[in-house]
Amino acid sequence: MRAILDVILFLLNIATWIIIIQAVMSWLVAFNVLSITNPTVRSIWGGLERITEPVYAPIRRIIPPLGGLDLTPMAVLLIIFFLQRLIVRYGYTVAPF
Repeated sequence: MRAILDVILFLLNIATWIIIIQAVMSWLVAFNVLSITNPTVRSIWGGLERITEPVYAPIRRIIPPLGGLDLTPMAVLLIIFFLQRLIVRYGYTVAPF
């Protein structure tokens, strides 16, 4: 059981980094440090969008954009951190023999 929980925690950690990378990249695109016209940037951006959009879509229906500020990545990160804490706290309990 612990091996499965370790895999889930690992995948949640990867998801966290993907969301952080996409957020930083969106800021760099917004401030014209990176250009979407660059094929490499466009392919990375498209890949990140395809990965994160299925997760963001249900949350965007609940949390509307606030004047151009998208709080969806923060909400997803909070959910991921909550799930990680639940797994660590209740998933790794020692069972009596």
